[in-house]
Amino acid sequence: MPLPLRLRLQKHAAAWPWRRVGWLAGISLALALMLVGYVFGGSDHFFGRLFSAFLVLFWLLAVTFLAVVPFVTWATAHWFGRDWAEASTPVARPRRAAAGAVVPRTTISPASSRRPQTR
Repeated sequence: MPLPLRLRLQKHAAAWPWRRVGWLAGISLALALMLVGYVFGGSDHFFGRLFSAFLVLFWLLAVTFLAVVPFVTWATAHWFGRDWAEASTPVARPRRAAAGAVVPRTTISPASSRRPQTR
């Protein structure tokens, strides 16, 4: 019997080199902040505004993906029914050529028609 998803994820995450990942993330953050500081400077409380904007963006994304999307998924399944939530749009069929329209012919070489099909 296969392991539950939670246990498989724990085993997978335990195998990661977390110390190396932490160092890389810290160095990347420091380099990014140094680059932003060099390009924009430290005047006018730039880093304070950057931190506030990041925090607002982070919370908006977190609320969207952790609350709004699951709620909409749940609401469509429970309020409108599973058939409505899983209904797919029909595939558009290609139009037929008009009666007077000239359909271009494809040219097939005689040599290719004599070869056996290998597919």
